[in-house]
Amino acid sequence: MPQTITTGYKALVDAANREVETLPTAEAIKLAGRADVVLVDIRDIRELQREGKVPGAFHCPRGMLEFWIDPHSKYHKPVFALDKRFVFFCAGGLRSALAAQTAQRMGLKPVAHIDGGFSAWKKLGGPVETPELMPGEQKKE
Repeated sequence: MPQTITTGYKALVDAANREVETLPTAEAIKLAGRADVVLVDIRDIRELQREGKVPGAFHCPRGMLEFWIDPHSKYHKPVFALDKRFVFFCAGGLRSALAAQTAQRMGLKPVAHIDGGFSAWKKLGGPVETPELMPGEQKKE
């Protein structure tokens, strides 16, 4: 029997955006490097290798988020126990809305996510560390 999906991803993202703060990209860029803010990059490692990354951002793959936040998990990362503001981002702002909502529901606060994600960040000239190698390139000795 085929599955009947009753709630699509757009509805989930819309609900998340109603629950969490969404930062305009220009405002988020101003937070880069601040000691009281942790920028959390939830993109897949291949996206970071392909597109680059925000200097100083903490990389937390989306699939590990709940386990890294929970202090009772054997996978807990101490960064999530800090008294800081956590600003999540992905490539375009959809996954990060869901991630920020999950983090907030778990009790992490304050949280927000970046409207437009890393793509908007790059487009507005936010600082980016470019990948060392382009996909398919070999490291030169």
